[in-house]
Amino acid sequence: MAKKSFAVIGMGRFGQSVVTELINKDSDVLVIDKDPERIAKMSKIATHAVTLDTTDANALKEVGISSIDHVIVAIGEELQSSILTTLILKELGVDKVTVKVQNKDHAKVVLKLGADEIIQPEQQSGRRLARKIISDNVLDYIDLNESHSFIVVNATKKIVDSTIINLDVRNKFKINVVAIRKNGDIIIPTAEYVISLTDQLLLIGKNTDLDKFNLWLRK
Repeated sequence: MAKKSFAVIGMGRFGQSVVTELINKDSDVLVIDKDPERIAKMSKIATHAVTLDTTDANALKEVGISSIDHVIVAIGEELQSSILTTLILKELGVDKVTVKVQNKDHAKVVLKLGADEIIQPEQQSGRRLARKIISDNVLDYIDLNESHSFIVVNATKKIVDSTIINLDVRNKFKINVVAIRKNGDIIIPTAEYVISLTDQLLLIGKNTDLDKFNLWLRK
């Protein structure tokens, strides 16, 4: 499976946290900001870092933004720049655009312009966002502390028709299946419960162990 490419626009605290976590997960990340000092700082860890004004469509074309799988617009207080950047990204054909929004009106505008997802930083940390977007299979990611998380993942063909006891994630990956979300209902599965393709697994464990399981699940 080819690695997804990411770009993060806006190197405030939230943007930096997204980049740092993506880099920690060995992702290819293009970092963009119009402040050269911020770019100089992030260029030490990012795959690529460029200084440019993202309301300039030609400048975005020149850095090959259209070839990026997922762009995160993490621009701070400049709502106009955030909105124009979102519009340009979608016009240039970027497949997925996630936008950090400041309020409900900001959210309404960028969604109308084609944003695929919105993020409110007070509700979702940059680290949590990075962990979620790095895998198409992770539906939700909640930090419990610095080392442990709760995640929700889709069942894949790899585990369909397996029972919970045969899956044996506690021994194999040192994580626990807390519950199963099935057709909108939450159930506590027995050891003999058989997993179906429409199931979503609610898991808890150390971040490193959850990452190993999710990688295995997607292979």
